[in-house]
Parts: sequence; C-alpha cells; structure tokens
Amino acid sequence: MNAMKNRVQLIGNVGNDPEIKTLESGKKLAHLTIATHDVYKNEKGDKVEQTEWHRVTAWGKTAEIIEKFVTKGKEVVIDGKLTHRTYDDKNGEKKYITEVVVNEILLL
Repeated sequence: MNAMKNRVQLIGNVGNDPEIKTLESGKKLAHLTIATHDVYKNEKGDKVEQTEWHRVTAWGKTAEIIEKFVTKGKEVVIDGKLTHRTYDDKNGEKKYITEVVVNEILLL
C-alpha cells in the first residue's frame, strides 16, 4: 500500500513544447504542461466541458525521452507524485508551485 501514497496518473495533451535544461552535472530537467479534459452534465442537464492544466517536471532519463519525443499537442500518460514548493521572486514575493514530478511517461 505504501507505493500508492501520493501517486498521480494523468492522461492528457501537452500544452507547450517542453522546456529542457541541462544542469552542470549533465543531468537533464524537463518542464511542461499537460491539459486534461472532463465532460459532465450540470444540475440543469447541460453538457459542461472543463479543462485543467497541470505543471509537470521530469528528471534524468525521463527528461531525455521528453526532449526527444514530446512536442506540443502530443497525448501522453504521466505517472508521478504531487509536490509543492515555494520560492521568492525578484520582488521578494513568495510564490507557490504545485507540480507533478514524473516517474514514468507513456507516449500515445
């Protein structure tokens, strides 16, 4: 059961070409966004379409795969964990980020 704690699985479309960085150590880092879509009927019976955007980060070999094969619009499956972090911007304001850190990616 421990493996199921903090696990996120998303199927969606990549919203932008991934941003790839190579760190001084040579390790790759990838940032991208994924859109997931949900369709349901509201209380009045009207069809409602809702899109959610998810910030995604990948490291190492997974980032290398993303760099080679993932482009804007591509449908992917992401398996990872939800993380939260903060930083201070150039104006000293605290910023909060929620993102999915990828363990595995499947290209559809």
